[in-house]
Amino acid sequence: MLDIQKRLTNSFYILLSLPATAMGFALCVQIAALSWILNTKYGLNLEDIGFVWLAGPLAGILGQPIVGLISDDVWFWRGRRRPFILIGGVLAALMILALPFIGVISDALGLAGVIGVAIAVAISLDLAINISFNPTRSIIADVTPEGELRTKGYTWMQTVSGFFGVLAYLIGTYWDNYTLIYLGAILVFLFSIIPPFFIEEPRQLNINNEVNKSSTRTSWMDVLKTIQPLWGLLLYAVYRIVIRMNNIKVEHYWAEIICLILTGLLIAHLIRKDKPGLSETAADAIAFQKILAAHAFTWLGVQTMFIYNFGYIKEVIMGYNISDVLNATQNDQLGDINNVSFAILNTVGFLLPAFVLEPLAEKIGRVKTHILCLAVMTLGYGTIVFLGKSSVSLFILMGVAGIGWAAVVSLPFAIMSEVVNPARMGLYMGLFNLSVVLPQLVASSLGGFIEKQESRSAIYIICAIALGISAILWLWVKDNKKSIKENNNPLAATGGH
Repeated sequence: MLDIQKRLTNSFYILLSLPATAMGFALCVQIAALSWILNTKYGLNLEDIGFVWLAGPLAGILGQPIVGLISDDVWFWRGRRRPFILIGGVLAALMILALPFIGVISDALGLAGVIGVAIAVAISLDLAINISFNPTRSIIADVTPEGELRTKGYTWMQTVSGFFGVLAYLIGTYWDNYTLIYLGAILVFLFSIIPPFFIEEPRQLNINNEVNKSSTRTSWMDVLKTIQPLWGLLLYAVYRIVIRMNNIKVEHYWAEIICLILTGLLIAHLIRKDKPGLSETAADAIAFQKILAAHAFTWLGVQTMFIYNFGYIKEVIMGYNISDVLNATQNDQLGDINNVSFAILNTVGFLLPAFVLEPLAEKIGRVKTHILCLAVMTLGYGTIVFLGKSSVSLFILMGVAGIGWAAVVSLPFAIMSEVVNPARMGLYMGLFNLSVVLPQLVASSLGGFIEKQESRSAIYIICAIALGISAILWLWVKDNKKSIKENNNPLAATGGH
């Protein structure tokens, strides 16, 4: 074991963050390049682009829980998370390289359109990312003790990952998205392959109570019960996939209304279940479900921004219709504004976690800190609707939204990790990811609805409403009061090798 790991130094936290950084960078490449390429090079509209983005959540729904469950119970290549980080990293790098060649692949296969190949590439890339993303986050919980040191692990994860996320968007801006793709493939490969060999995982996880020592067998019915607050989103996702795959035109919004009402009823039922006197196991189960519900609305707003921001820029700021074919200079301008806006978002996102949010969380608690940041992000989104009419105003307001983004990608992991069975950390990380991918499925389905609105400001109206609901739901989540007195390295505590 490296000395920096024994002492849990900042340099070790940086090393520990690199695999997650690789997967985050892969996502940044996808966010910066996929929608841009599909619209500017192949002329796809918002609805078709949203359909391509459906592929990622489908991979996440299956990939993360399954990989998480498997990684909890295996041990090979001297690790339980290491093998999946290595395999996923290599696949992600290869799929990133495929992004510029969607048209070439489609022509080689003799296909009339590019949507089928774009979906295949998107599924492959997201599946590769999902193979690795869960283990890269779970390993942080595996090798850090509960409490402040674990929070530090996740805030450092976002600091390092966020820095490279900013770098990704700046590369796309000052060079081009193709340069970003090629450099991204190299970075993803190196950050996935090298660091895992310098991080020693515990052979046995530190299990401190009888609840955690109980049987770890998990059925799919148990999984379904655990994600009960997300049933409405899951039902809507299935509905949208079915009608889109069968090319069924729907002019009403009854399904959306029904699923929204179902989601509200399930959340209300969950809140009523939380009563004094519950056992520790029951209280933790309800806490996890509350986090799922609150986090899902966060990501509904965030994913809507990521998928359709370029459309807002093209129509509201640049003054073109989404269907307009732009020349090379205009395409570059569109890509530059999009990349700079996300670079600013991520700059704030990586500067705050370790240097501002972690100290603030120690004083007022992680949940209160998270709620404050989400409230600011809601304000930023809402202000974009009224004032984000130029690239400069959009950049400024993206900086405001970045305060919430800094919290979204750091604090929830630490909060969630302390209310679940550590022996099932991989599984719960996978289930937690459903509060990200199911909202992405919903957001991916909003393209047609957004195109029917008079203004693309509807994009940020949806974002603001979703983030506002999320901030309210987080009010019912409480900081976990359990703590351990010894902030020792879990590896040393368990005798892991």
